[in-house]
Amino acid sequence: MSVASGPVLPFRRSGRLRATMVTLAHGGGGKAMRDLIDDVFVAAFDNPAMGEMEDQARLDIAPLVASGGRLAFTTDSFVVHPLVFPGGDIGKLAVWGTVNDLAVGGAKPLWLSAAFIIEEGLQVEFLRGIAASMREAADVVGVSIVTGDTKVVGRGAADKLFITTAGIGIIPAGIDLSARAIRPGDRILVNSRLGDHGAAILAARGEIELETNIESDCRPLNHLVDALLAAAPATHALRDATRGGIAAVLNEMAVAAGVGMLLDESALPLRSDVQGFCEILGLDPLYLANEGVVVAFVPEEQAEEALRTMRAQPSGEASAIIGVVTGERPGTVAMNTIFGGTRIVDMLIGEQLPRIC
Repeated sequence: MSVASGPVLPFRRSGRLRATMVTLAHGGGGKAMRDLIDDVFVAAFDNPAMGEMEDQARLDIAPLVASGGRLAFTTDSFVVHPLVFPGGDIGKLAVWGTVNDLAVGGAKPLWLSAAFIIEEGLQVEFLRGIAASMREAADVVGVSIVTGDTKVVGRGAADKLFITTAGIGIIPAGIDLSARAIRPGDRILVNSRLGDHGAAILAARGEIELETNIESDCRPLNHLVDALLAAAPATHALRDATRGGIAAVLNEMAVAAGVGMLLDESALPLRSDVQGFCEILGLDPLYLANEGVVVAFVPEEQAEEALRTMRAQPSGEASAIIGVVTGERPGTVAMNTIFGGTRIVDMLIGEQLPRIC
């Protein structure tokens, strides 16, 4: 499935798909595939950039060039299990996860592509629901899904549905966020409680006998980032903490910047039920995945204003300053514990929990 600028052509009509589940014929390049694309994806993603169904989206970049900004481009794949979980689904995860990757670079998200690997036997109505969820998620953040692709594989060759997205945005002139800009004395801020997504996914799989109301923090961060950069324009770097949790992000940034980092365990924003969940299962919330957490490195003189601004945003009520960048032990992340000691927060070899995004 690829789309291009222009109106939807009259011979591309939805409503022709009669199948109740996806078959290999829907990936064969013929009428069945066209009906699936038209009836499920074009119907959901229809926008001014769609219509002629060429092999590429044709987008006007003249206004972007005139703005003097730079182009940001990212890509990601989503293989979460289960596909629908408390607080979200694979569709919202794909859209907002890609938007967040653009936003933490200071970019204004504009366009997305979406490619679908569909397992034979997936219910068409379920696929419609995911497409509708993606359109809703795109509308929330003001982006358009302008091109994509579908492939159908045999039973057992995939886990129902995989989605790969790519995103394009524009970084306004004057914004240059980078790990290399992090300096000793910078405060480390987060906008939300930690570990909600990883805990929600594990609970939703039904593999443990625990009752919990934990929901994923799956949400877009672009509006919060815009507000943060307006309030604290000297912000040095941003990163969204997904797989590997904030521990992975902080270790990556410490190595890239050649600095040390010291966290304060008592300042970490954690839900009591997530904390209890981790204690029962022997997990560390620092390593649990998030899907709506941004880690910000802000100079000390702008940190309090940044914190106030983040707390005023719908996705930032639990914002906190959790640590400081130091010049000691470059490439190392440490934490002052609630027991009065200090421990190293290292990066895990693998993951505590696979298939979480």
